[in-house]
Amino acid sequence: LAQTGTDVFNSLLSNAWFIIFILLFLVPMLQKNYLQAERKRVLARLGKSRGTQVITLIHRQETISFLGIPLARYIDIEDSEKVLRAIRRAQKDVPIDIILHTPGGLALAATQIAMALKSHPARKTVIVPHYAMSGGTLIAFAADKIVMDPHAALGPVDPQLGDAQGSYPATSLLAVAEKKKIDEMDDKTLVYVEEARKALAQMRELLQKILDGKFNDAASRDRIIEEFVSGKYTHDHPFMAEDARDLLGECVEINVPEEVYSLMELYRMEMGRSRPGVEYVPLMRDRH
Repeated sequence: LAQTGTDVFNSLLSNAWFIIFILLFLVPMLQKNYLQAERKRVLARLGKSRGTQVITLIHRQETISFLGIPLARYIDIEDSEKVLRAIRRAQKDVPIDIILHTPGGLALAATQIAMALKSHPARKTVIVPHYAMSGGTLIAFAADKIVMDPHAALGPVDPQLGDAQGSYPATSLLAVAEKKKIDEMDDKTLVYVEEARKALAQMRELLQKILDGKFNDAASRDRIIEEFVSGKYTHDHPFMAEDARDLLGECVEINVPEEVYSLMELYRMEMGRSRPGVEYVPLMRDRH
């Protein structure tokens, strides 16, 4: 009987470990599926209520499983591919809403999204519930309207150059070069300085294209370019909603729809490599 009792206990113990092992994989999967379903439901409801094609570009800081290492998300080429696909699939007469929550990212990817958004023939609105810095601000400039939370922020779009050792503002590199003689700088610094000149010129030209047609006079456009590109602020300087409205005018509104806040609650930090970034639910209008 003692031996039988031991066998039963070992059997129950092994089954318990098996159940725990299954739950460790099953519960996160069920949670993920639930969040995905809820996000799509809120997106569909928001799109229907506003009569728009809603696209999200949301980057949360995440934590790698077990190790607990923070991993930041940024705008990358994968994001630009998905957003361009969503914009391309949107019907030409359907307005687009893009919900932005991002620290910025790759300049090429942000530029592609901004130009694709600008070219859409219907109304474009960027909604910023918390922040859209750097490349996110670049995308926001391409919209007809920017809807912000009172405490949300945009940021400078001045180019940053660097390598594995760190990144440096293009304007700061040029400022340092002006204070040194050419024989006091190494070849690497000289290359950075030359690239910084190109990057600043390219960003100014890009902003001119993006802002073209949004302002009645060139002076207003040039003032905005100066504020956001010149490097007079640090790259993480926040232009809060009221600041953005003072600079950009009536195209900035401070009335984020409640559904957007509900949606943001469904983009909690996730564990592991799977991560929501760009999602959308196509809006098809009845032609009859």
